[in-house]
Amino acid sequence: MSQNLISLTLTEADYAEIDSALATLDAKLSGLISLDTDERRAISKMGEKSEAFCRRTLVVMSEHPDLIPAGVDLPEALRDMAQLDALRPRITRLRKLLGRAEDSEMALGSDMMATALEGYALLKVLGKGSGLDALRRDMASRFSRKPPAAKAPANVA
Repeated sequence: MSQNLISLTLTEADYAEIDSALATLDAKLSGLISLDTDERRAISKMGEKSEAFCRRTLVVMSEHPDLIPAGVDLPEALRDMAQLDALRPRITRLRKLLGRAEDSEMALGSDMMATALEGYALLKVLGKGSGLDALRRDMASRFSRKPPAAKAPANVA
C-alpha cells in the first residue's frame, strides 16, 4: 500500500507568485539584521520577565523626561518597542508558515522514499533476468553497509 502524506499541486505560476511575494518580503524587511554567534552571546537578551520590566521602565521614563540624561535615547527605545510590537505577529505567522513548509518538505521526501523503497523491493523480486540486474545492483549501493571502524585501544597508563 503506497504512502501519500501530501499531494502538493503548485503550478509554475504559483511558484512565480511565491517568488515575487518572497522578493517583496526581502525588500520590505531589508532593515532586519543577522547576528553572528559571538554577537548573539554578547548582547543582553530580553525574556518575558525582562520585557515587563523594560516596558514599565520605558513608560515611567517617558512620563518623567526631565529625569532622563541627554545621553539616553529614550525616543529610540520607544520606537524599538513599537517596532517589536508590530513585528511579532508577523514573525509568528512566518514561523507557522515555515513549520508547515518544513513539514511538507519532509512529507514530500517521505512519500518519495516510500514509493522508491516499494519500487526497489519489486525490482529485486520481479526484475531478475529482465535486464535490470545492473540497475538493481547500482541501486543496492544505497543499502551497502561499511564495516564499523575498529576502535583504537585506549592507552592505559
